[in-house]
Amino acid sequence: MLLPAGLAMPLELLTPAQMARADALAIAGGIPGPRLMEAAGRAVAEAARRHFRPVRTLVLAGPGNNGGDGYVAARWLEQAGWPVAVAPLAPPRPGSDAAWAAARWRGPVAAFAPAEAARAGLVIDAVFGAGLARPVEGLVAETLAAAGGPILAVDVPSGLDGATGQPPGYAPQAALTVTFFRLKPGHLLLPGRSLCGETLLADIGLPASVLPGTGCNAWRNAPALWPLPRPGAAGHKYSRGHLTILGGAAMTGAARLAAGAAHRAGAGLVTIAAPDAASAATYRAGDPGTIVSEAPPDELLQDARRQVWLLGPGQPPGEETRARLRQLVAAGRQVVADAGAITACAGAPGALRGAAVLTPHAGEYAAVFGPPGTDKPEAARAAARATGAVVLLKGADTCIAAPDGRLVINDHAPPGLATGGTGDVLAGIIAALLAQGVPPFEAAAAAAWLQGEAARRHGPGLIASDLITFLPAAMEFALCD
Repeated sequence: MLLPAGLAMPLELLTPAQMARADALAIAGGIPGPRLMEAAGRAVAEAARRHFRPVRTLVLAGPGNNGGDGYVAARWLEQAGWPVAVAPLAPPRPGSDAAWAAARWRGPVAAFAPAEAARAGLVIDAVFGAGLARPVEGLVAETLAAAGGPILAVDVPSGLDGATGQPPGYAPQAALTVTFFRLKPGHLLLPGRSLCGETLLADIGLPASVLPGTGCNAWRNAPALWPLPRPGAAGHKYSRGHLTILGGAAMTGAARLAAGAAHRAGAGLVTIAAPDAASAATYRAGDPGTIVSEAPPDELLQDARRQVWLLGPGQPPGEETRARLRQLVAAGRQVVADAGAITACAGAPGALRGAAVLTPHAGEYAAVFGPPGTDKPEAARAAARATGAVVLLKGADTCIAAPDGRLVINDHAPPGLATGGTGDVLAGIIAALLAQGVPPFEAAAAAAWLQGEAARRHGPGLIASDLITFLPAAMEFALCD
């Protein structure tokens, strides 16, 4: 069975090492390796037949299991009447499953060379799988680059790291990628997601019972992973939580966007704590449902019902903001630290310890923790370990990490979200969910997905305030999913 990379796909994500353990556990449980390879190759052939017309096809086969899948795919395509040749990079190891598959190929064998790839109407890239630990270069890179037609990649385009989505050397642009059992992080992380083209997941007979033995601790973001609050008949505004947002004096729009999103996301009460009378007047000109207070935060903290605070949108990244964060944490409040609250702790990640959720983009992350590097999941996890907070590292491939190592990758993020103010909306949604009792990891994951769904429903021309309008429809969809 081939599944497109959509909401019906299993949510667990396996690194290449974890996928190798899944294979080993299945084989130890009595499923022969050749049976799995036969199913994988047949799935590749089926995908080729569904997506492309019969053309001169060249299978570039590496010496490992990826190449073995390619030999099987070639055999099934030849049986379907396709003109197919296999170009081996090197012979498989004797006695391996790939050697078994190669021995069953009786069709044409071509040279592994750019000229052969250039003559093909379809190239099946079965050279290297997702676990390759070295850059692709030289003959392999030249041959893949010379492909005369579209590329169908087996598992991942050769050269792409399945754990990080990064190609340490060359990786070709695939039109279609077929992978097996579960997606890998590299199928969702950029640039891997783009290099894979359309990604299909094939069921090759690996039982889900092997998953606990893999150490899987990462998932693709979707409503099945988190609860959304459902107000009960006996509920009231205080039972739905009172969120307090510390507003800035200059960039007042940031706190207003966060407050509007928090209202729509279900917070029972939302207060903006204004720093002075002038900014309070600006805040009061906004949403009439938002409480605006000129009382100092020290006084507002006396109200035990104010358990969740949002600090950062529109806040200057100075010592005063940093001190306020320490005060809120010391008072035992749940704090969402965004924007100015994060950069106020530049070079001092320990100053963020005790916050519930951090929402840095790459630049803010670098200011506090250092450059995130090429392994975005590990960057998010490292920050979560260092601070004890849930870390939402933003982007089109947002990574949400918990201090215990759990990770969610959110690819539900239309390009229209790349506009000013959307981070304020996201922070407001997270804080509202926290106020309603959703745990921090689930609140961050849910907020990222809901924001993306609201953007998807709006379509082109999005500005940040539009997300607030479309948020209820996104929540209704998630509740029904």
